[in-house]
Amino acid sequence: MDEPAEIGRRVQRLRARLGLTQRQLAEPSYTPAYISTLEAGKVRPSEAALRFLADRLGTSFEELSTGRPVHLATELRLALTDAQRELTTGSAEDAAVSYRRLLTDAEHLELTAEQAEALLGLGECALETGQLDNAGRHFEAAERLLGDEPLPRRARAVRGRAVAHLLAGELRYACYLLESTIDELNGSGLADPEALVLLYAAIIGPYIDMGAHARAAHAAELALALAPQVNDPALVAGMHRQVARTLLAEGRTADADASLAKAQAIYRQLRLRTDLAHCHWMRGYIQAQNGELGLAEQELRTARDMLAAKRAVLFAAQVEVELADVLRRLGRLDEAAALLTELLELGDRHGAVHAGGAHRLLGLIAEERGDGDAAEEHYVLALGLLERSGASGDLADLCRLLGDLLRRAGRTEAALDAYRTGLGHRASPGTTTLGPAPAAPTFLQR
Repeated sequence: MDEPAEIGRRVQRLRARLGLTQRQLAEPSYTPAYISTLEAGKVRPSEAALRFLADRLGTSFEELSTGRPVHLATELRLALTDAQRELTTGSAEDAAVSYRRLLTDAEHLELTAEQAEALLGLGECALETGQLDNAGRHFEAAERLLGDEPLPRRARAVRGRAVAHLLAGELRYACYLLESTIDELNGSGLADPEALVLLYAAIIGPYIDMGAHARAAHAAELALALAPQVNDPALVAGMHRQVARTLLAEGRTADADASLAKAQAIYRQLRLRTDLAHCHWMRGYIQAQNGELGLAEQELRTARDMLAAKRAVLFAAQVEVELADVLRRLGRLDEAAALLTELLELGDRHGAVHAGGAHRLLGLIAEERGDGDAAEEHYVLALGLLERSGASGDLADLCRLLGDLLRRAGRTEAALDAYRTGLGHRASPGTTTLGPAPAAPTFLQR
């Protein structure tokens, strides 16, 4: 609401335009003296008074109290919906242009909720294009704007911040953000099913990367139990995609594929191209694990091409790590190495987990070519990246590869050190260094 002087001038201008006296405007609820005092800016009118005056003056409460025509706010919200559609079906870079313009408009109109929506959109665009620092800043700004809102309204901002940290390889901090928010939701009486599905689905990925498969399975079970209470089909589809990772970790490949098929059907209907590409990505990964390398290559190339068409640089490069592994197993070493080199040229934008995976594969390729020195160099680089991220399962496997390489070279003590490091990462399977896992919502415990 504007200052009293601004509101007073607005009332006086509209009254004069309609040719009303102060008495005609005031009666029957107020006195001419009150209208005179209000127009002079000497009193702050109550909401009831402004609603009465807006009705008499033929305008809206919002326009009278803020000076903003109500249709501008509606048009802005419609434009934000268009930008979201542009993000899900087109280019993240093009959508970011729209969101930046809409953020400026929302700031000019002092519409807090719309500013937050624009910032959330900019954050999602930055995630797709691999600008992780920018993504984090946008999500933090949105969370600050929504600071007085109930926690479920801030869930998307928290989830966005967590994904930015996850992609940067900061797995434990991503888990901390998601777990603490889940606990706060469940303990505050604000256990909103949609917010919880969003957060439980987001935490499956970092749990699996950290080797915390028991926690990932539990989060998936809770997300599935909550799904019938969610009205957003895109959110349910995203949940099915993440749950597939848990099923795969448990060796339930057929169930994982079925879960992904459900997600794909919804994404095709909604034309959410990026999420559909992620489904192709995960199906390709499942097929690679089953030894179906030809089908895996096809699915992964489809995912990569869809993401590249949307200029989702980071995600496209990460798919290429999986594709390179398939090409290496097919004996196409030069193609695989070229893909991995492209990813590493992105620098710090790719995230430690996938960069570590790229160096691991380059090490394997070097071994297959008989270049032990190059293989060791890549394994050591991968080890440093994965230790930073906390990807326990990948670390254990990498230490085994490095240990085997050193043992074959006759460097027994160094090999034993590598094996011991790997055993340390396997000492507590299914756990992390975090505290207790988040509790289930009370309404699911009954």
